[in-house]
Amino acid sequence: CHEERGIFASLSTEENLRLPPRLARGRGPAMGEAELYAMFPNLAERRASPGMRLSGGEQQMLAVARILRTGADVLLLDEISEGLAPVIVQALARTIIALKRQGFTILMVEQNFRFAAPLADKLYVMEHGTIVESFGAAQLQEKLPVLQELLGV
Repeated sequence: CHEERGIFASLSTEENLRLPPRLARGRGPAMGEAELYAMFPNLAERRASPGMRLSGGEQQMLAVARILRTGADVLLLDEISEGLAPVIVQALARTIIALKRQGFTILMVEQNFRFAAPLADKLYVMEHGTIVESFGAAQLQEKLPVLQELLGV
């Protein structure tokens, strides 16, 4: 799910959701529309709305929902919280937690540390394309001084 979202502006939410085909080698279950609309209720309400009329958060939800429809079991999320209202960011966090519980592998590239850290099992800090720190979620508290220095958090 790349940063630009890739929503087709002239297609409805429902049409955008139906576009991606099932992956030939997808190991995950391809989620149906009812399941996706239950996961993203905003999309159900905006089912007939053109992509260009969706908010940034709704577009992000639609981008994630389209991936889940394919049967992929690995999600690559690039700056998923960028430019979104806090309430939408919280909804996306709840969705990521639910997907992790369902067995999805999620690799997230995110600058919003406060959003990403509670969701992560393993954290990597990159500086100029190089990993400068890595640790498990259980080590987060002890790494806070290092993170303060590196990230200013």
